[in-house]
Amino acid sequence: MDWGEVRIGLALSDESQTLASPLETLVRRKGKRFPMPGLLELIQAHRPVAVVVGLPLTGEGEEGESAAAARETADAVAARTSLPVELWDERLSTARALRAVREQGGSTRGRKGDVDALAAAILLQHFLDSRKASGAG
Repeated sequence: MDWGEVRIGLALSDESQTLASPLETLVRRKGKRFPMPGLLELIQAHRPVAVVVGLPLTGEGEEGESAAAARETADAVAARTSLPVELWDERLSTARALRAVREQGGSTRGRKGDVDALAAAILLQHFLDSRKASGAG
């Protein structure tokens, strides 16, 4: 999950936990809670073995309000699904997604949801690669 105040990008890995792919983007209406029913529906449909939630840190690596909200969401997902939930530094995931779209000659205009799902895939790929490198995967 690529955490955002309005949009939450989602991605899935393959069964071998090697390759991450964008899934979709959940949207939170202004002033509303996190769209947990939509997430639970997707979890039931795709049956992941764990959930990785992006932790939006500041440029200096510190936690602010967004990080606290991401932690609350991670706790709620763990409680509602009984799945292991890990937090992962999501700094620059959206910037990398924007750069990837532009490098392919694409436009991000009107495609914020696609960019957020791609950012989630970038976040998840970094997480998977890190686990493989450390021998945890």
